[in-house]
This record gives sequence, structure tokens and C-alpha cells, in this order.
Amino acid sequence: MSKRDYYDVLGVSKDASQAEIKKAYRKMAIKYHPDKNPNDKEAEEKFKEAAEAYEVLSNPEKRAKYDQFGHAGVGGGAAGGGFSGGGMSMEDIFSHFGDIFGGHFSFGGSSFGGGSYGGGSGRRRMRKGSNLRVRVKLTLSEMAHGVEKKIKIKKYVPCPACHGTGAEPGTQPTTCPTCHGTGQVTRVTNTFLGQMQTSSTCPQCGGEGEIITKKCTTCHGDGIVKSEEVVTINIPAGVNDGMQLSLSGKGNAAPRGGIPGDLIVLIEEIPHPSLKRDGNNLLYDLYVSFPDAALGTTVEIPTVDGKARVKLPAGTQGGKVLRLKGKGLPDVNGYGKGDLLVNVNIWTPRNLTHEEKRILEKLKDSPNFKPNPTSKDRSYFDRMREFFS
Repeated sequence: MSKRDYYDVLGVSKDASQAEIKKAYRKMAIKYHPDKNPNDKEAEEKFKEAAEAYEVLSNPEKRAKYDQFGHAGVGGGAAGGGFSGGGMSMEDIFSHFGDIFGGHFSFGGSSFGGGSYGGGSGRRRMRKGSNLRVRVKLTLSEMAHGVEKKIKIKKYVPCPACHGTGAEPGTQPTTCPTCHGTGQVTRVTNTFLGQMQTSSTCPQCGGEGEIITKKCTTCHGDGIVKSEEVVTINIPAGVNDGMQLSLSGKGNAAPRGGIPGDLIVLIEEIPHPSLKRDGNNLLYDLYVSFPDAALGTTVEIPTVDGKARVKLPAGTQGGKVLRLKGKGLPDVNGYGKGDLLVNVNIWTPRNLTHEEKRILEKLKDSPNFKPNPTSKDRSYFDRMREFFS
């Protein structure tokens, strides 16, 4: 037997709103509920059929697939008698009532809440302190090796007088007489379907399960006070500018013994006077004179750990990139180290003396001073593609 159209099952049009679909399903669920129709197989099948239709049409994504492809679009086909529902059980069907009737409730001893099947016992509300944010400035050397930083921050801490309870020293919070410490109140309503039980936050204690009869005069019952604390931050090697580290439980304390918030550490890089960072690589612009480039020389290159001496071969061309392997920064996840890339620039003097001009005029007609690039003298852009590919 072919499945009925879901819109026909609920008795709504294809352009029905979510509110209309919910209202139609509520009406059918009440009409064909098994508790109201005991031992009625036909009513049970209609109850299941309505639940299947609502399960699809109440979900915008599933509804769109159903509108385009029909039952095949939502994993359905010809129903060989009975309810398919994508493997839905009676508990799945009853869980719709969390959406239809709202809140946490139960029928016939079975408990439901928020659209999911589960236990009916309430829980005390546990507060959490707010997060704090701090900025920590690091040098390239500190980023390269990791560093321990001690910073003083202003934050909420547990009240030293009442130890965070909020009650005057010598007294204790008492169990809430309304919810008996659960933080939840339960109300039972008799309906023609049977008893419906709903749970909500206790209005007397606000869900905490306790009441402070005599508040601490230091914190006025909050359990927290403003103070300063020195926090030690262990920053790993390889962190980047803009990276955030989270220290669990180092933020503001929560009122009356709740869970403390986190401390969010934002990393800022102090610019290096000579080196620039590109990922885990470091970049350095080296300027050499024309005679040094032509004759060759030894130069000093700054690194995060000091200086490195590099031999520049005779005939070095401007734009040549030297790679100092492993002289960059470590990867924060431990995947090796970057390199130090040295870009060679030939410095051209702007002001020449009469004697210097005379010498250069004499040399410029020499064949060795005329540009004659070979295939080995690749362009700057070709070399960059090779280094960063």
C-alpha cells in the first residue's frame, strides 16, 4: 500500500506555516493518542502516521526534500503496512510532545523534555564565571623558544570571608523549601490523555536549590569580590601574532561556588627591527655594495638568537635569495622549523664624486659590465615561486 501524502495526513495545505503544521499535529495526536484509544489498532496506526508526517514537515530541510522528491527524498517509499518513520520508536514519537506542549513533562510515568526522551529529575543550576581577556606582547625570540609570563590581573575571586558561599561566616545556606534542593519545581496537570507533568526553574531560589538567610557582609551574598591575582602563563614555542590561548578556570570566579570562567590570552608580536615573519619563515633584506657583490664578501645576518655569518660569492646578483635552513621559527604543533630567507639587494649610490664618476665611466663600456643574463639567472618572481611552492 502506498504511503499517504504527509500534507493530507495532517490535513494542511502545502504552503502551510510551521504554526499550522504544529497545530494540526497536536490535534491529531490528542485525537488518536493510545491512552485515549486503548486496543484500537486503527487509531494507533493513525497516531504513528501523524507522527511520521510531523517529523518530516516540522523540519525545514526534510520538508524541502519531501516537497521536491516526495517520500523518496526523505528515505521513504511504499509502506508495506504499518509505520516506517525512518526507524522511529514510540519513545521518538512521544518526544515530539516536548516541541508541541513545551517544557519538561511526562505521560504515564515516562518523562520527556526539550524534544528528547530522558529522565525527569531536575538539576540545580550551576553558574559559571565570565571569561577574561588579556594581551601579551612577545618578541620574536620569545615566540621562537616559548616563555613563561607572570601577569597581574584584576578579577573576581571567591570571597575570603565566606569562602564563596555567600552566607555570613558561621552560618550556612539552607535548602530551598520550595524545590527541596533540586532547583526545579514540578506541576502535575490532569488531562483527558492522563496526567501531564511539567518542570521549571524554582522561582524562590532561582534554580540554585539553596537560600541564603543571612548574607555575608563582605560580598553581600554574591560569594565573590574584586581582587588582583598573579597568573602564570606558559606560552609554547611557535605561537603567532593574533593567536589565542585559553587557560581553563583562570577567569572570574562564579557566584556562590560555581564554575570559574577562562582566561583568554591574545598574543601580540613586538616588531623586530630587521626581521619579518611569514608563517614559520623569517625574511631579511640584505643590502650590499656593488663592489662586494662583484668581488664577494662575508656578511652578518641577524637571527632570533643573535647573528650568523654568511659568505656571499663573487658575482652575486641582486634579487638572489639565500636560504638559511632551520633558522626560522618552530611550528607551534611541533612540525619542524621554518627557514631564514635573505633577499640580496645591490645598493646603488645616489651621490657620486667626480673621481667615482670618472671610474664608472671608464668601466661601463667594459664587456663584463654589460648585462648578459643566462638561464641560471632566473627572475626574482621565478625564485619566489620556487621558495614558497
